[in-house]
Amino acid sequence: MASEKIETVIAGNYLEMDGEEEESKSTRSKISKLFWHGGSVYDAWFSCASNQVAQVLLTLPYSFSQLGMLSGILFQLFYGLMGSWTAYLISVLYVEYRTRKEREKVDFRNHVIQWFEVLDGLLGKHWRNIGLFFNCTFLLFGSVIQLIACASNIYYINDNLDKRTWTYIFGACCATTVFIPSFHNYRIWSFLGLMMTSYTAWYLTIASLIHGQVEGVKHSGPAKLVLYFTGATNILYTFGGHAVTVEIMHAMWKPQKFKLIYLLATLYVLTLTLPSAAAVYWAFGDLLLTHANAISLLPRTGFRDTAVILMLIHQFITFGFACTPLYFVWEKFIRVHETKSLFKRALARLPVVVPIWFLAIVFPFFGPINSTVGSLLVSFTVYIIPALAHMVTFASAPARENAVERPPSFLGGWAGLYCTNSFVVVWVLVVGFGLGGWASMINFIKQIDTFGLFAKCYQCPPHKP
Repeated sequence: MASEKIETVIAGNYLEMDGEEEESKSTRSKISKLFWHGGSVYDAWFSCASNQVAQVLLTLPYSFSQLGMLSGILFQLFYGLMGSWTAYLISVLYVEYRTRKEREKVDFRNHVIQWFEVLDGLLGKHWRNIGLFFNCTFLLFGSVIQLIACASNIYYINDNLDKRTWTYIFGACCATTVFIPSFHNYRIWSFLGLMMTSYTAWYLTIASLIHGQVEGVKHSGPAKLVLYFTGATNILYTFGGHAVTVEIMHAMWKPQKFKLIYLLATLYVLTLTLPSAAAVYWAFGDLLLTHANAISLLPRTGFRDTAVILMLIHQFITFGFACTPLYFVWEKFIRVHETKSLFKRALARLPVVVPIWFLAIVFPFFGPINSTVGSLLVSFTVYIIPALAHMVTFASAPARENAVERPPSFLGGWAGLYCTNSFVVVWVLVVGFGLGGWASMINFIKQIDTFGLFAKCYQCPPHKP
């Protein structure tokens, strides 16, 4: 009887949302609907795939030089699967939370549900505070990394300005994302972003194979434990892009269909990351240890310039993906989230961009910063906390009995699910946070000692007169 009630609540809500969608078709132009207002399964897939691999595509060959070819491939497959699993857990908790709230007649039509609110509703304020801290800090530095990547990439087209100056310029450009209301409005951007990333990945693969191996190429990785675990945590970061899962789900007309979307997105992303990283590492080997951006080693051609420009546009899109949840949190804090004035919300969001801009200038270490963020923030935000939260939420027998989403049958029920979650927590805590944090912090401090904070042009070759 309880399960029938739950099903009724879910179906009623989604039908109501479908009704809104039909109504919007009659009141908005079809062109605006096509490009601006998305909520389908396909929109969610494009958003997940586009957000998952952006500038990190250019640093994966660097990780391969630290890990070696075999470990690089295995870690991509392993963390891709683990990331898909924890994204699934987040989707289960979202549906559980939303179902419980809608049974209490809570209306979410003018409110975007976020991960910390899911934790608050299911587990209480202490979980909310922990989730809010890790999620916001990760998204803050995720946005910082996109800005750093913009400056790093554009330098290889126009080196008349140093990377720090380019960071100033792109910080101003990325601030325009304050005018994009929510993930509903990323429909065309998600599609274009994935096409741009796909072009760049295949450019890296084909250009490296055509270039061939450099004279005297060496493939000495893995050579040092510090480098090995630094490379591993960069891959952990790569497949930890699901910090915006809840916001993407909330933008769907039928969020219960999200379950396998992240896995399917990951499978596509692997067809981009594996060939490109392997090909560049095969061609350049240990040279990548001092060239975190793979673009820097390839000869300048029209194809390379096109890849750089497309990645710049995509990084702008990914900046919006990472920053939009931060905008929502800030709006809720100053109580303008439910206002219907787009201009008022945009003005209210601008202060969020300032610290991102500043941190990108302080820590311009493209590549090493990915591993540091991966080990210290991603490990908890999208791996450890979701797995622990799922186990605690369904710890009691009544909670398991009335769960909206049952464990996958191939795992062997709740026992198998708890074993899988326990493995994720222990592995990421020991290997990702422990060993990865140790290695990435040593490497990060080395970058500070070598180049200094506020480095004007990180890893720039000597400027030719």
